[in-house]
Amino acid sequence: ITKVKYVDKIHIGHFEIDAWYFSPFPEDYGKQPKLWICEYCLKYMKYERTYRMHLGQCQWRQPPGREIYRKSNISVYEVDGKDHKIYCQNLCLLAKLFLDHKTLYFDVEPFVFYLLTEVDRQGAHIVGYFSKEKESPDGNNVACILTLPPYQRRGYGKFLIAFSYELSKLESTVGSPEKPLSDLGKLSYRSYWSWVLLEILRDFRGTLSIK
Repeated sequence: ITKVKYVDKIHIGHFEIDAWYFSPFPEDYGKQPKLWICEYCLKYMKYERTYRMHLGQCQWRQPPGREIYRKSNISVYEVDGKDHKIYCQNLCLLAKLFLDHKTLYFDVEPFVFYLLTEVDRQGAHIVGYFSKEKESPDGNNVACILTLPPYQRRGYGKFLIAFSYELSKLESTVGSPEKPLSDLGKLSYRSYWSWVLLEILRDFRGTLSIK
């Protein structure tokens, strides 16, 4: 059952974004028509004045954890849900605004989160992320995946999916995303799988046979 959505908009970084779905922000935060979210530490606030004061005081300029990939202005951070519990819980609450069937909000310790960011002189700006269980009995390499709406249709979803498979290769495992996928997730994975197959066929030398 889809719950009633109270939060209609969020302000994060330079963006004001319409929320798509209900997210269980605690106490009165979940009843606000608009929330203000720090793009660096992901703290959420009810009032613009609180947000402006926070920006002047917040020391964060990138996600916690460790940077595991950097190319040009693109960077990926690995964040352990056990080591950075509040940050990861805030990330999940943010993501739930755009994912209808997401159920993980607060029990983040069994998961690792991979944050994709765009980097400039101001800091590392969150673009999207995927999470994965540290120990997945089903061999899933992605539990949840999201590109924030302002960054969609720019190839970042494909990048996150490709990155998840590269991690699986490093771990010598065959991974697949957790089911069921969201509608956007299905589109992203189908697009990625089609692209991979076309790349394989393009580089193939020999006779093809479909049997």
